[in-house]
Amino acid sequence: MTSNHRRRLLGAVVALPFANGAFAQDLPLTPACGPQAELTPRQTEGPFYTPKSPQRSSLIEPGSKGERLLLTGRVVSRQCRPVAKALLDFWHCDQNGEYDNAGFRYRGHLYADAQGRFRLETIFPALYPGRARHIHVKAQAPGRRILTTQLYFPGDARDFLWREELVVAMERRPQGRLAAFQFIVDA
Repeated sequence: MTSNHRRRLLGAVVALPFANGAFAQDLPLTPACGPQAELTPRQTEGPFYTPKSPQRSSLIEPGSKGERLLLTGRVVSRQCRPVAKALLDFWHCDQNGEYDNAGFRYRGHLYADAQGRFRLETIFPALYPGRARHIHVKAQAPGRRILTTQLYFPGDARDFLWREELVVAMERRPQGRLAAFQFIVDA
């Protein structure tokens, strides 16, 4: 990704609280909204979606040895208006590259706040055979069509589904990784 292209994608900046309550440096949200913004691209749900996930903002499992990941961001309209109470349903593989198809490990949903902000604590997913590291997401503004997509990580273009527009802004910290993404939805 060129630096000029990256600058165009990077939008507003939000403070990202870390899992232990401390605050990390701000990370730019990607992509930016505005008059020329496009909706977040749709991608396949994949074979491992499980409906009726529990509502929770932490997918950290007891005894997990996976590297911590804090994913924050916003859900906004194309006009940059926050989408209050947007539903976000997340699922991904564990630290061994395996999905839980019998229960809800590394699966859960949450709602964006009044400013469209969300915060998810989880682990950095392992490589899944034949795929780039990714997190599956369903995002939905209240009463609107569901957006099903996947989020990817910088420097990890390993498969045909990987898309630059779906790469999170990310940095490593001693406590884990910080990531940010802004969903632009039909609202």
